Amino acid sequence: MRKASRLFEIIQILRPARKPVTAAAIAAQLEVTIRSIYRDIAALQAMRVPIEGERGIGYILRPGFTLPPLMLSIEETEAIVLALALLDRTGDTELRRAAKRVNRKIAAVVPEPLARTFSADALHAWGTIAPAPDAVDLALVRRAIRDEQKLLIDYRDEPGNLTNRAIRPIALIYYSQTANIVAWCELRNAIRNFRADRVTHCEARDDFFPGQGDRLRQVWIDGWQQPIA
Repeated sequence: MRKASRLFEIIQILRPARKPVTAAAIAAQLEVTIRSIYRDIAALQAMRVPIEGERGIGYILRPGFTLPPLMLSIEETEAIVLALALLDRTGDTELRRAAKRVNRKIAAVVPEPLARTFSADALHAWGTIAPAPDAVDLALVRRAIRDEQKLLIDYRDEPGNLTNRAIRPIALIYYSQTANIVAWCELRNAIRNFRADRVTHCEARDDFFPGQGDRLRQVWIDGWQQPIA
């Protein structure tokens, strides 16, 4: 989790608290070290977020601090509810967990009757839930896309041939049964689509392609009819 996201999450944890929350408790929720939480609390306090407390006792957010309000119409609220429900049908485990957190957060800050929309069962996304791929973490792929970081994958194509590829991931396409990783393949020297369920191994390389993501996405968009690798 990036620092900016972590700072936001800390505020969200402290907002409903009625008694001090220890750094250890926050660290456990965010799956980071206690030392990281101490640094994050100090950073928030430096930004004049009214957090009070100290190490060993815990932290609490002084009353009166609010994030910018969400001004949503009924239709906009329903659109979010349905989008989150559709997201929950993907094979991206981390995004599915994130969708549930988003639902809870928005429901906590929007007024009635909008809040009821997030807990009601009036809108459903039906269909098969895509299984999470066995050998590739889609969260790792999404981070690599954001950070413009190369990945090394072992990929088995439709006939069953196994190849080792260094790729520059630029997009993820979610289907009802699987997800496709769109990437510049250094083996083929071209844009290729890799089905996540055919990846047998995936790891991040200590190698980046800064500034190339947007250009490669445009190459992809300009030639939509690319073959499956």
